Amino acid sequence: MTDSRQGNPDYRDSGLQFPDGFIFGSATAAYQIEGAADEDGRGPSIWDTFSHTPGAVLDGDTGDKASDHYHHLEEDLDLMQRLGLHAYRFSISWSRIQPTGRGPVNEKGLAFYERLVDGLLERGIRPIATLYHWDLPQALEDEGGWTNRETAYAFAEYARIMGAALGDRIDTWTTLNEPWCSAYLGYGSGAHAPGRTDGAEALTAVHHLNLAHGLAITELRKVVTNDPDFSITLNLHVVRGEGAGGPEAVRQIDGLGNRVFLGPLLKGEYPADVLADTAAITDWSFVRPGDTEIIHQPIDVLGVNYYSTNLVRLWDGETPRQNADGHKDAAGSPWPGADRVEFVQQAGPYTDMGWNIEPAGLEELLVSLSEEFPDQPLMITENGAAFPDTLVQEADGPAVHDPLRTDYLQRHFTAAHRALARGVDLRGYQVWSFMDNFEWAYGYSKRFGIVYVDYDTEVRTPKDSALWYAKLVATGIIPAA
Repeated sequence: MTDSRQGNPDYRDSGLQFPDGFIFGSATAAYQIEGAADEDGRGPSIWDTFSHTPGAVLDGDTGDKASDHYHHLEEDLDLMQRLGLHAYRFSISWSRIQPTGRGPVNEKGLAFYERLVDGLLERGIRPIATLYHWDLPQALEDEGGWTNRETAYAFAEYARIMGAALGDRIDTWTTLNEPWCSAYLGYGSGAHAPGRTDGAEALTAVHHLNLAHGLAITELRKVVTNDPDFSITLNLHVVRGEGAGGPEAVRQIDGLGNRVFLGPLLKGEYPADVLADTAAITDWSFVRPGDTEIIHQPIDVLGVNYYSTNLVRLWDGETPRQNADGHKDAAGSPWPGADRVEFVQQAGPYTDMGWNIEPAGLEELLVSLSEEFPDQPLMITENGAAFPDTLVQEADGPAVHDPLRTDYLQRHFTAAHRALARGVDLRGYQVWSFMDNFEWAYGYSKRFGIVYVDYDTEVRTPKDSALWYAKLVATGIIPAA
């Protein structure tokens, strides 16, 4: 056992005890796992359209079947119970509820989530529901998607529908997952659905996503009948600088990656420097009087997704510009207004996504958020790693030995524990991902799950990392990897 005040410099601590009430869980997203893309009245989403666009997704993969969770619901819930999960963070497919994003409720789609939530509660697992994890109904995209202000109001109506239907059973409502990705990868770089490449559209989408959050929280509060937590999940960037221009590069990326969301959400205003940095791209006239007041809704917990860090510097304009920001190269840029910034390749080791492994970054992020927003409780809503996995047949059955993932989790849980020891109000940790799934533009080439999915048979096999995690959940103490 190590001293939690110091610990190992590589974050490979064990024996550390988490406080009573700390919520250990795991997370998924609807399009990545559900499949049943055209069953029971579900309408197409932008990811259905995008994944069927030649060249958009590696190997032409689609989420049509994914991990077939729609047809393996009870089995998957039983697996969660076997692992002892306290909570399960899932997302709801908007187009399964409202096939065109507006209008009547698709009762068969709603019934699926009723079964999911009831099944979780029957097994003693807290439901954490995310209303939006990137799968906008295609009909709304045809009207402009997140560049159209009306999409925010449609989202609020969808939130009201879900709040009325499940508002007596959900433990935590999360409005949006990673609006940075929805806006910048979807409308700026084109690496994600809907595949647009316009900086002005990306910034417009940023605001309308922020607005959608505020409107949705307002509607949810009107209709829920229990006492849930309200939340949003952000993929906040841990940015380090290099060279004389490093601080300026950090300021720009921190503005676009973090403060353009944290500002209106938690302070009720957009950062003036971000507006200035992007003035040549847009005049921000899409921000109307009263919008920031709508966005600035009190939330009970801020969801934090963390995977890696970024190293930035000002580009000299002559040498080949590095773009190692951790995202798939695409036609456009996910950093509008930051043309002078380059993302420097960092030292390894890396996950299978090419992301550097840096548990210290998680501790740094949690502590910095706590210092800036001391009254805001936090939850790690995603953290995990993709590594190549091999299913092996052993005498006592199938197994997946994934020591790199187990090591990754041990080190990042250590980082979380160190943040707690430094006074951070951290409420829980949701491992990404519960099962292998469709990894967006990378298709089925990357495996994040602690449960292995054979995509030919859809058979599930808990990996060694899942068995390690089950020990942590059962005891609240970090086991040796």
